[in-house]
Amino acid sequence: MMNNQRGFTLAESLVVLSIFMILSLITTISLKPQQAVLEEAAFFTQLKADLYYAQNYAISHQHEVSVVFIPSGYEYSMFLRTEIPPIVERTYSNNIYLTKGTLPLYFKFLPDGNVNKFGSFVIHTQKNDYVMTVLIGKGRFYVTEQ
Repeated sequence: MMNNQRGFTLAESLVVLSIFMILSLITTISLKPQQAVLEEAAFFTQLKADLYYAQNYAISHQHEVSVVFIPSGYEYSMFLRTEIPPIVERTYSNNIYLTKGTLPLYFKFLPDGNVNKFGSFVIHTQKNDYVMTVLIGKGRFYVTEQ
């Protein structure tokens, strides 16, 4: 009776496993900076969509919609009145921080779609600083890299 068991030795299995672990570690480390970039892009996309929604809500329902940013809680909300639940309430990453500029972190969309205050505030991320500017008339806004 021949004992012909063909398989991998312990040493060969350990070499393959260690190569796999090294490749996994390199991939994980290289994806970490990409997470910050995606997090930043997702924040701006969501913020713009929420601001457009609040503006459209104000026009369609003929009510003032307040927009309030709370940097210490990493959140913002949009509401009609403080005693009723907000129409939009979002939290965002603690890697993003907002600071007041010429515009306080509180403004309103009026029933005609305009804003009651105009100016800009600064959005700090891990990689860059951005300025969000709210223009007078028609409630337009845009974000630029500083």
